[in-house]
Amino acid sequence: MSIESDMFTEADGEPVAVDNPSGKSDVLLVCEHASLRLPERYGDLGLSQDALTSHIAWDPGALDVARRMSKSLDATLIHQRFSRLLYDCNRPPESPAAIRDVSEVFRIPGNENLTEAERSRRTTGLYLPFQGRIRDEIAARRDAGRQTVLVTVHSFTPVYFGKQREVEIGILHDTDARLADGMLEAAADTSLYRVMRNEPYGPADGVTHTLELHALPAGLLNVMIEIRNDLIADDNGQDVAADFLSGLLRESLTKIHG
Repeated sequence: MSIESDMFTEADGEPVAVDNPSGKSDVLLVCEHASLRLPERYGDLGLSQDALTSHIAWDPGALDVARRMSKSLDATLIHQRFSRLLYDCNRPPESPAAIRDVSEVFRIPGNENLTEAERSRRTTGLYLPFQGRIRDEIAARRDAGRQTVLVTVHSFTPVYFGKQREVEIGILHDTDARLADGMLEAAADTSLYRVMRNEPYGPADGVTHTLELHALPAGLLNVMIEIRNDLIADDNGQDVAADFLSGLLRESLTKIHG
């Protein structure tokens, strides 16, 4: 039995999902923390129901916003179908944050004292298929003479370790700030959200892995979006955020491409 097949049951399905695979936009949307599901064989990892539905398990609202952006932009969307509690697909295998045994105030018993075999199983079953699907999509576009603009969509909690966060939408970048600069310029006069650069996280926090892996080496335009999750807790909030962010992307890309 392969490492992949003993991680999931038939009912679990595949680890990666692709929405709007024939989307015409250059934008490729990615949502690494889209789901709070756990495969059957992992049970509840020893966590309470409150913990399993909290932000430590996923990015609440992020997939809903990304799906609306996919529709608005006619963009392909690649998203993870299982919880980051098992493996955080926005972290490389060597990172201690890839599989956490403590997240904020929560101990994660099912992640404690893992064997190297189990770490390898999760890397092979979750991380490699996810990042591989992104790589393959970008390669197929390149072979077809198409551009790719890589945009990852996340959400964050309003309060972290007891501290209130002021930022409402974060526009994050690593060493390539072209698209982030354009979006921040387009958002400069908005009164709708408090928009900030590299907040509440930045590249020093290790959050730009997907961008580093796929966009930076190939010189692709890229950006990471963070949305405060209380602002996208319902349909209306998700609609407003998706419209706002899609508009920033359109305006920025139009200016960059002349």
